[in-house]
Amino acid sequence: MDKYQEMRVFTGVVDAGSFVAAADALAMSKAAVSRYVSELEQRLGVRLLHRTTRRLSLTQEGEVFLARCRDILASIEASEAELSSRTDSATGMLKLSVPVSFGVQHLAPLWSGFLEAHPRVSLDVQLADRVIDLVDEGIDLAVRIARMPDSSLVSRKLASTRLVLCASPAYLKRRGTPKHPSELAEHGVLGYSLLSAGDQWPFVGPEGPLTVKVQPRIWTNNGDTCVAAALRGTGIQLQPTFLVARELASGELVEVLPQYRSIELGIYAVYPTRKFLLPKVRALVEYLSVKLAEADWIHI
Repeated sequence: MDKYQEMRVFTGVVDAGSFVAAADALAMSKAAVSRYVSELEQRLGVRLLHRTTRRLSLTQEGEVFLARCRDILASIEASEAELSSRTDSATGMLKLSVPVSFGVQHLAPLWSGFLEAHPRVSLDVQLADRVIDLVDEGIDLAVRIARMPDSSLVSRKLASTRLVLCASPAYLKRRGTPKHPSELAEHGVLGYSLLSAGDQWPFVGPEGPLTVKVQPRIWTNNGDTCVAAALRGTGIQLQPTFLVARELASGELVEVLPQYRSIELGIYAVYPTRKFLLPKVRALVEYLSVKLAEADWIHI
């Protein structure tokens, strides 16, 4: 185990007051936090924390070690700050986590321009739709699409997208166009299984907020699959504008019930909480902020 990470996690547990709260604050899993503390205690040969079902408290050895940890961590932060202040050069490997569909369609075309502008940086781009533990997996920056970013992480909003109810003209000609969201129960719908709302699709219309339970004919954890099925007339889908803007513009898909708006999502750059942002991370955040502001789908 990395000694720096052990001290950071141990200090985080004490500050947060519990393993669960520390896991949230550190953007790690509870299992990883527990493992770090347990292996630290085993390596030192002493118990640092008293654990009960209600609370944690420091042992005498834990109090001594905590003070030393705080001194060391503060010294490391000060050293990094001094080093960062001496150079604005972005350099080194930048490990990223990005959503699959958004990463392929909208981020992949941007990487070459970033590397041309920053020749001393290299990229390790991991595509995944799951919410990963940034610290545990050594991720420098993640792009996440959500209503609100994780409060335990530093984040910057890059753009917005909204969920659009849409279908192919062929499907609507065959099955008819619903006049109210409640009629979606009578239609074949295409469900994205990672949507936080699940099968309870939310809308805001003339009569205010409402939620409709749907019964998807297809459940999938990939938005492109929903789009492909919708283009072939399989059903109505609720997908973000960044996935369907081109098809809406061409007429291959038609927005359904435009007077009923669904969820708006933010597209965020998120990174582990740290006082001093590395130049390579700062450079990428600025680059993505500029490039995504030019995207046509943000105005739909």
